[in-house]
Amino acid sequence: MLNCPFHHAFAVKDLASTRTFYGELLGCGEGRSAETWVDFDFYGNQLSAHLGSPPTPAAVGQVEGVAVPIPHFGALLGWEDFHTLASRLTGAGLAFVVRPSIRYRGQLGEQATMFFLDPSGNAIELKAFRNPSAAFAR
Repeated sequence: MLNCPFHHAFAVKDLASTRTFYGELLGCGEGRSAETWVDFDFYGNQLSAHLGSPPTPAAVGQVEGVAVPIPHFGALLGWEDFHTLASRLTGAGLAFVVRPSIRYRGQLGEQATMFFLDPSGNAIELKAFRNPSAAFAR
């Protein structure tokens, strides 16, 4: 399957905290911007943060008995990259919705995952598969 980056546009309450969070904390490079929006390279994908009224997560889903915020967006990272970032976020005192953990341990779809909110309340999940080819395995 062809790997095509995605584009996601979403609302944020202010651009200053958004730039600090995505640029400095998550390490995402900044792209084009204007007075009311800014683009980020979100692990090879294009995020467009627009000034507006961010929605709050409307629901909670269950994954292996763990409550996860819905809606959320995220990215698949490499195994080591995930753990390096998880350590950096933990060290920075980020409040996690779901702390970095391993799901499906020992199974084909074994994955590391973490959920957190950006300063505007947008829910983000970052994950990594121990075996990246298992991302869509059944």
